[in-house]
Amino acid sequence: MAQSESSEQALLPIPETGENGLHVQSWFHESFLDLSEDLAEAQAQGKRLVIFWEQRGCPYCKRTHEVNLRIPAMVDYIKKHFVVLQLNLWGDREVTDFDGEVLTEKNLANKYAVLFTPTLQFFPENLEKVGGRPGGEAEVVRIPGYFKPFHFFFLFHYAFESGYEKEPNFQRWLGGIGDDLDEKGIKYDLWADELPKNLPEKYL
Repeated sequence: MAQSESSEQALLPIPETGENGLHVQSWFHESFLDLSEDLAEAQAQGKRLVIFWEQRGCPYCKRTHEVNLRIPAMVDYIKKHFVVLQLNLWGDREVTDFDGEVLTEKNLANKYAVLFTPTLQFFPENLEKVGGRPGGEAEVVRIPGYFKPFHFFFLFHYAFESGYEKEPNFQRWLGGIGDDLDEKGIKYDLWADELPKNLPEKYL
């Protein structure tokens, strides 16, 4: 099977931080903060919607941006398959939830019981599956806290490929990825700050 050395490319630049203390990624979604519209836009592009919950001074948000999101293969995959909406755990911008309720970011975080940053919330592939429910009920995968690049990268595969439908335990699902890489003789380190070299094209 064809393989790629994308993981060996030079790292992307360290992103700047905005006035709100959150890291700025030019490819994050510019949104009117209506979640139904954001998901519909993602659906129209054949992508999924994910919310990145962050806050000022969050060390693991910083690590996510300065380690994980500087890896070209990582960013390429996320940009190809996801619309990323960044929300501030303590923010005052108004957001319209899937159920039509309008509330500030911090109140939405409270409604969703988002307690830690970073927290990633992944949503269904279409509005029909959301069914007008609040995002906290409609989410299909939630990960609170920091993941090293290997876990982080394949988390997005798990969400995009709806791996949760067959295996609700992400770690168990990830074991199947490890088995596949082992069979192909590809070395990987779960704790490395980089992705495995020569990942098969099907993962990129």
